[in-house]
Amino acid sequence: MISLYTDKWDTTNSPEFARELHNLFKSYTLNPDPYKTAKRENNDQAMHMVPELKKRIAESADPFNTALRLAIAGNIIDFAANDNFNLQATIERVLTSEFATDHSAELRKRLEKAEKVLYLGDNAGEIVFDKLFIETIHHPNLTYVVRGAPVINDATLEDAEYVGMKEVANVISNGYDAPSTIPGKSSREFQKYFSEADLIISKGQGNLEGLISSDDDRIFFLLMVKCNVMAELLSVPKDSFVVFNLRSKERRE
Repeated sequence: MISLYTDKWDTTNSPEFARELHNLFKSYTLNPDPYKTAKRENNDQAMHMVPELKKRIAESADPFNTALRLAIAGNIIDFAANDNFNLQATIERVLTSEFATDHSAELRKRLEKAEKVLYLGDNAGEIVFDKLFIETIHHPNLTYVVRGAPVINDATLEDAEYVGMKEVANVISNGYDAPSTIPGKSSREFQKYFSEADLIISKGQGNLEGLISSDDDRIFFLLMVKCNVMAELLSVPKDSFVVFNLRSKERRE
């Protein structure tokens, strides 16, 4: 397995390179979705955990914080970084660890004020943890976004349908098949949702790579830092957890 996250990667070009690499892989294998079986297994694994995770959220002193942490734990399911991950161990660690960067208090406040929320999904399996967080947020106008076509193990409309995401959110695709969010190359529908959102929740390193140069204070990045490039970029340790806003009041202070 070749990792798409390396210590010498140009984060501005990485999503496009990954897109081209995956399209070559699909053309050589004559398979439009090489990770289809793995994605279904990841979705099933996560869905099997839902009853216990819902119980942990309901019984916690702060359901928002617990559901947020579980959503970040789900980011470990990432075949572009590591196909040998321990989901249960990551869950236990995220529930007891301090975030390396923690702008979650500001995220909570701004969620309460936002009229339109856009939630940018990342990987299959992880999408189930996002659903739990969205159920906990219970925002009346939240749209969940998936990729426009299969790329690595990123979530698509098929995955959203399979895990029942439409039960808790409006669901659209971004209309583009990079493992990231690149607004300028996405569909007009997505661009409209993006421009009209009051708050944007962005999951994972891929979405961070596509959006970090925008300097958009509406965006809160939720992820596990899986490579040294991202660790250096965010000034945090590798393997740490972050809730990060580029222009957060907490960051300015």
